[in-house]
Amino acid sequence: MLYAVLGIIAGAIVGYFAADYVATEKARKIKQRVADAEAEAKALVTQAQAKEQDILVKAKDKAIKILEEARLEQKKGEDELKSQKAELVKRESEFASKLLALDDERKSLESAKAKVSETQKQIEEMKQLETQKLEEVSGLTREQAQERILKLVEEQAQEALLSRMRKLDEMDSEEIERKAKNVIGVAIQRLASSTVTETTTSWVELPSDDMKGRIIGKEGRNIKTLEHLTGCELIVDDTPGLITVSGFSPIRRQVAKRALDKLVTDGRIHPGRIEEAVDEAKRELAIDIKKAGEDALYQMGISLAGIDPKLVQILGRLKYRTSYGQNALQHSIEVGQLAALMAEELKANVAICKKGGLFHDIGKAVDHDLQGGHPELGYQIMKKFGFPEEICYQSIGHHEDKPKTLEAVIVKAADAISGARPGARKDSFEQYVKRLEELEAVASGFEGVEKVYAIQAGREIRVFVNPTMMDDFAAAQLARNVANKIEAELKYPGEIRVTLIRETRVIEYAR
Repeated sequence: MLYAVLGIIAGAIVGYFAADYVATEKARKIKQRVADAEAEAKALVTQAQAKEQDILVKAKDKAIKILEEARLEQKKGEDELKSQKAELVKRESEFASKLLALDDERKSLESAKAKVSETQKQIEEMKQLETQKLEEVSGLTREQAQERILKLVEEQAQEALLSRMRKLDEMDSEEIERKAKNVIGVAIQRLASSTVTETTTSWVELPSDDMKGRIIGKEGRNIKTLEHLTGCELIVDDTPGLITVSGFSPIRRQVAKRALDKLVTDGRIHPGRIEEAVDEAKRELAIDIKKAGEDALYQMGISLAGIDPKLVQILGRLKYRTSYGQNALQHSIEVGQLAALMAEELKANVAICKKGGLFHDIGKAVDHDLQGGHPELGYQIMKKFGFPEEICYQSIGHHEDKPKTLEAVIVKAADAISGARPGARKDSFEQYVKRLEELEAVASGFEGVEKVYAIQAGREIRVFVNPTMMDDFAAAQLARNVANKIEAELKYPGEIRVTLIRETRVIEYAR
């Protein structure tokens, strides 16, 4: 027990001293670490102070360098400003000297201008004095003298001028005629179409005169119904075996004619049957018109794909339209073919001439139903169906004196060829006489004309003038004026030749 107590006490003492030693050793180590840390911190501070000093030195050097560069830049700018200022001063000095020189020159010019004006005034005064002296010496005023001189020059140069004009006209006419004949001859030779065309009739043949009474009907009900449905007038006169169909529209006349043919063939004539016959005639005529338009396009080599069906129908209506007895559709086909052939010879646009020639008279298909002339109506129709302006213009261009395009000139020439060829057109006796009277009346209206004769079926007019009232030069001008007036005021197929005759006869008798 004692040993145990002693052992505990000894262990406690040993543990105390051991713990004290351990604590002392730890304190020493901590102090050592603190000392090391303080030394390290002092070293870092010293190092930082050294770096700070180095940075401050570098910054100071850089600031000094920047300041030096700024001073140099400022000095350079000041030198440039001084140079520019000196240049401006120099320019201002030069400008001032130029202004002074210009002012001196302006004063000199004004002085010279004043001298020139004074000189001109003196010259005018001298001219007036000389003119007055000349008028006093000659006994003529200035206007009278000028008129006499001009008259003298005109008399001297008139014969030479007239001879030159005739020579130029003959040269131009011969060359133009030669080329025109060549082109037209080749085109006509290649076309070689028939000279016989279909003429739309306006009368119906009857098997007997008894049929007239059946067509008229009781109290005229049958003929009234037929006239009401067709819009035409039926003329039942004393002509044996014929009934005349009269109407403004050729299409309506054709409907009436076909309906009458059906009624005469069928034999049943009453209002109900008349309505059926008129409806059948309209349907058949519509089919025939469409076929005529398609045949015309096929004959011209124009594809149906690019043509509106309504326009084909309008084109086919020309089959039942005539102009001076010439079938309008056949005339249009001829014009298109001739225009295409001449376009090939003249290197023009063949497609425009072909279509323009075929459709140039398309307005005639509707001119009985719409207001306006057929050239304007044709232009509007082609525009409506999407034709280009070059083709639409052909409808108007073939009636103008001077067409604007080469293609329009070709179509105009083809139209004249087709209308003027032998057998193409015909006039009634009244129309023929009226045209001759109008021709003679146009030429008789000019001063100095003594007699006028229309010859060769109205294709030539001969004008006799008073030889004492005009000279050769005035006669040539009068012939041109007569031709221009005929072109402007009259409508005629082909062309009209104007021959002016100025004849001087001297008669003396030997006794």
